[in-house]
Amino acid sequence: MPLIALGINHNTAPVEVREQLSFDPGELGSVLTALSALPGVQEVAVLSTCNRTEIYSSLDEHGSDALLAWLRERGVRDPERLNQALYQYQDADAVRHAMRVACGLDSMVLGEPQILGQMKQAYEAAQAAGTIQRGLHQLFQGSFSVAKQVRTDTGIGHNPVSVAYAAVDLARQIFADFDRHTALLLGAGETIELAARHLAQRGIGRMIVANRSPERARDLAAEHGGYGIALNEIQHHLAEADIVIASTGSREPILTLPMMKAAFRKRRHKPVLMVDIAVPRDIAPEVSQLADVFLYTIDDLQETIRENLASREQAAARALEIVEARSRQVAATLAGLDAVPAIRQLREDAFAQRDRSLRQARRMLAAGRSPEEVAEHLAHTLTNRLIHHPTVQLREAGEQGDEPLLKAARAIFGVDDVEKKKQ
Repeated sequence: MPLIALGINHNTAPVEVREQLSFDPGELGSVLTALSALPGVQEVAVLSTCNRTEIYSSLDEHGSDALLAWLRERGVRDPERLNQALYQYQDADAVRHAMRVACGLDSMVLGEPQILGQMKQAYEAAQAAGTIQRGLHQLFQGSFSVAKQVRTDTGIGHNPVSVAYAAVDLARQIFADFDRHTALLLGAGETIELAARHLAQRGIGRMIVANRSPERARDLAAEHGGYGIALNEIQHHLAEADIVIASTGSREPILTLPMMKAAFRKRRHKPVLMVDIAVPRDIAPEVSQLADVFLYTIDDLQETIRENLASREQAAARALEIVEARSRQVAATLAGLDAVPAIRQLREDAFAQRDRSLRQARRMLAAGRSPEEVAEHLAHTLTNRLIHHPTVQLREAGEQGDEPLLKAARAIFGVDDVEKKKQ
């Protein structure tokens, strides 16, 4: 059963394309159900982050076309652009890709650890939806295992480098006297948690956290001596913010051009750094038209991120060696799964023939036949029963000139050609 990894990421598609194929955690269950109902799809899991959307699936020969058609029907504004951005890996290549992703080797930030947690969430969502079976279980568990080995055996996780770190580092470059400035954080997820931690470590003067859940905002803000508010209170505090870092799960922009114009009038046009690391975007793109706004999207952070990667390059080379070795092992295991039903049936049939012959032998003993005669009969009949069907099939293959089947049979049963024996 073929295994594929199908998707787009930050290397193949800009943010305006990625945001069209992003899936909110709340809709993931229905997405998985819809995908699993497609013709030819046997198992499916979806990984959706700000930098990538990927579908992992085991399917038959028609399943790949069904998945592609489903993606195109998602309301993508430019199907041709999507076609150019999509990549697809199959079988061993899909295993290798999944492991690279889990280890952070395919991330915008080389070696970033958040992706492993996101892959675990994708696995758990597929489990909850009942769309994951033995094949994808092996794939994900193998990916988690190799990611743990890479973290342990290499230095790829050393020196904090992440999108959140890059955003704060950019702010630190623009505002030298950090202790005199205010940061407004939109959201309270893992990325914003990291941004809050880095801001506090850099000595930010004041921190405001806005979230759909005010309680969660207050809890996160309290960890760093900040102030928590609800998202609908942003307009009352926007003018106070010198730095805005946004990463929510909203489907529509939270900060609009009219909101920023109103805030700027109160700020008397003091400059603001705005970093939008959400997909879909939280800050309307037209906000960048304002003269005193420095707006960066997640794609704009790549250069800052590259400058912090030198220490991880050597570790990444070692990590790739580990991934290559482990991916071959998992790919071989997955390939072997296709043979499991045939092996199980073969064993069940052999045991049935054994039991049938054994019952007959016991009846012969009970009838007074000698043990030697019964043993010879048992050996003869069991042998004939076990080799009857293969013998018939081999004879027919020979008569029809089916050399591939004959060759496969010789390999399976360890039978050499008679001509080879003569030589």
